[in-house]
Amino acid sequence: MPYLSLSSPLGPLTVFEDEAAVVAVEFGRAPPGEETPLLEEARRQLDAYFDGRLRDFSLPLAPAGSAFQRAVWGAISTIPYGETRTYGDLANALGSAARAIGGACGRNPIPIIVPCHRVVGAGGRLTGYSGGEGTDTKRVLLVLEAAHVP
Repeated sequence: MPYLSLSSPLGPLTVFEDEAAVVAVEFGRAPPGEETPLLEEARRQLDAYFDGRLRDFSLPLAPAGSAFQRAVWGAISTIPYGETRTYGDLANALGSAARAIGGACGRNPIPIIVPCHRVVGAGGRLTGYSGGEGTDTKRVLLVLEAAHVP
């Protein structure tokens, strides 16, 4: 499986590709791998995102998960840059429970690009984040986006 590691303000990230789609973003650096045009584009878009020059990713994605998880990740992907929604908001929209939404967020294999950091607890509480340093990483991403919203 081709992958590419890159530096970010959150530390090293590794992007994985399978069958011409991004399938995962993991926190940490992998040994040098096979770089592809798609992975180079993912690096370019992530660099632009972290620089505040990109608000919407345009990469082919193929996250592995259940139909419910993919529905949650699809809903998360519609949350605009610099905004948040609560687990309850998504649960109401999808006819589910907030806890199930949280479970799907925690299993998101493509964090940052599928912006699960934009999902917060009731009252805006930062209740968890499965990547990097947990809620500290979530806070950094939300502050980064807020700094670039006009």
